[in-house]
Amino acid sequence: MSARMMIVITNFIFLLAVTVTDGFTASVHKRHQIAAWPKLSSRSIGRKGTSYAFPPKDGADVSNTEMPGKGSDAFQRALLEARLTMETRGKANVGSSTETPKVQEASSVSGHDHSDRNTSEKIRESSQESLGDDDGNGDTKKVDASDSTPPQEITETVIVKSSSDKKMEKRKQIRSEGGIFSFDTKFGALNPFAIYYGLLSIALGMIWFAALSLCDIFYVLTGSRFDALRRLPVFINHTWGTLLMRFSKSYPEMENRDVLMDFYKQNRAAMFVANHNSWMDIPFMGATIGWRNYKIVAKKELEKVPILGQAIKCAKNVLVDRTNRRSQLFTLKSGMKWLKDGVHLCTFPEGTRSRSGRVMKFKNGAFKMAHKVGAPVIPLSIVASGKVMPSSWLFPCRPSRGIAKVVVHEPIESEGKTEDELATAAREAIISGLPDDQRPKN
Repeated sequence: MSARMMIVITNFIFLLAVTVTDGFTASVHKRHQIAAWPKLSSRSIGRKGTSYAFPPKDGADVSNTEMPGKGSDAFQRALLEARLTMETRGKANVGSSTETPKVQEASSVSGHDHSDRNTSEKIRESSQESLGDDDGNGDTKKVDASDSTPPQEITETVIVKSSSDKKMEKRKQIRSEGGIFSFDTKFGALNPFAIYYGLLSIALGMIWFAALSLCDIFYVLTGSRFDALRRLPVFINHTWGTLLMRFSKSYPEMENRDVLMDFYKQNRAAMFVANHNSWMDIPFMGATIGWRNYKIVAKKELEKVPILGQAIKCAKNVLVDRTNRRSQLFTLKSGMKWLKDGVHLCTFPEGTRSRSGRVMKFKNGAFKMAHKVGAPVIPLSIVASGKVMPSSWLFPCRPSRGIAKVVVHEPIESEGKTEDELATAAREAIISGLPDDQRPKN
């Protein structure tokens, strides 16, 4: 082997040894000064005998330094410097600059320059100032070690507490509404009475479904030549609702129902309107109208509800798609036709349930139908249905007897009034029969 080849091999081995040594030294240095910092916490710092690493002062070796006590200045300085180092490293990683954080440069074992020393001194000074809070008298207050929870841990704790607080508030609300045996499910809240009501409605619903299916078959076979006004399915629906309310003690009290008895003697169709803040408003309104042929103006989404959707379609109730302008025009014409044929219509002019229980603004669709046909409007005030079945419950949480009631008001003739005047008069009548907690605030 030639001398030139020996020189090349020797230089290669030397360079390889230098590279490995530098890499090992940098790895050890990085492990002591960088990797240790994110692991610092109030729990690890406060543990006696735990080794730690300050940013080195003038290249001092602190790898074997023992942890000082919580009350010492060294501990407070270590804690504050750790926070500053973590924040500096975080900003450097997030930013677009590829420059190495000055905290790491200041803590480098070799290659110190004047700017690095200044940076290290600034960090120490800021940590010294942060150790106390000047109260204006020259006295400083030391930082408590209990404040050393890392920001990430604080955020996670706040999120967990916020979620648990919401669950606790909802649990308290449900129990205040339905008693101590109430509990929440993903479908809605339940309690023993709600479970009983649900099982009863399902048991009666099976008979209801069978009767409606026979009605559908009958209308298909006869081509709807008999019972063109669909009186039979309305009778079946009313029977199911009446039995359910009677067996569950949920039949509402009624005031001024003699007004309806007098009106029925005129053999005229009317538009029934009521406030709406619970699912129980529908059977309450049906029970008030009684064993008459009536159609409900309902939103199209109710077609998807099992059994109820079939009952709505079988009786040819009026459905409205609020997202389709053409459907709204068809609903208007369909409702006017039923009124002309002597069939009552009933609807909730608010358009949806009131979550607060207070009367909301009325929509003019129902009053437009009545006004164009010349039919009277009969307002109904439904009281406390939201207490019987709040919006967050799957079934009623208590019997309606002694709690809920329906107040019947005098018919309002549509002749001689505009649609707005008719709507205003009906709304004022409904509000007059409600307690203060259901009346609008303004």
